[in-house]
Amino acid sequence: MSALVGVLGLQGGVSEHIELLQDLGVNTCWVRTPSDLLGADGVRLDAIVLPGGESSVMDRLLRTFELFEPLKQVISDGLPTLGTCAGLILLARTVLDPAPGQRSLGVLDATVRRNAFGSQVDSAEVGLETADGPVKVAFIRAPQVVEVGPEVEVIARRGEAIVGVRSGAITGLAFHPEVTGEPRFHQRLLAEAGFGRLSNAG
Repeated sequence: MSALVGVLGLQGGVSEHIELLQDLGVNTCWVRTPSDLLGADGVRLDAIVLPGGESSVMDRLLRTFELFEPLKQVISDGLPTLGTCAGLILLARTVLDPAPGQRSLGVLDATVRRNAFGSQVDSAEVGLETADGPVKVAFIRAPQVVEVGPEVEVIARRGEAIVGVRSGAITGLAFHPEVTGEPRFHQRLLAEAGFGRLSNAG
């Protein structure tokens, strides 16, 4: 039986995550409403991805579609979750420089700073050593984790900057593995959901 992974589909880079997951043989669905958290035909999601995009726009749309609290609840209840770039910002407990009125889900004990690596023109593909093995990923208007709680593991750095963290079943990445087709973090997400072996890639 294949896993069913939802991708938050309100705004941002949804299709790249869906394509990568489908390449891994995973069933996927877009998540736009509270009922979508049940997955296709009422089958509950095994995991969820929060993609990159505009974190403040995502926050507004989550509240507009009454998805903010249900999403927060299922992640808090242990649904394996991967957040990339804006998805990391959504997960964080504290955002240092929020847009006016911007909120975050507060389910990851970390403090982040938006756009810490510059503007769109500063985007780059880079190689990183991570707890899940060496990867090549894209930084696009990326945030930075500036503080983590005691239960949060740092899994990736770019120089001295923290760019990847994990806490329980939640993984937050400042970068985009889906842009470069890097599957390690999605494979780890599936393992968290019980569809693979939990181990460091390498």
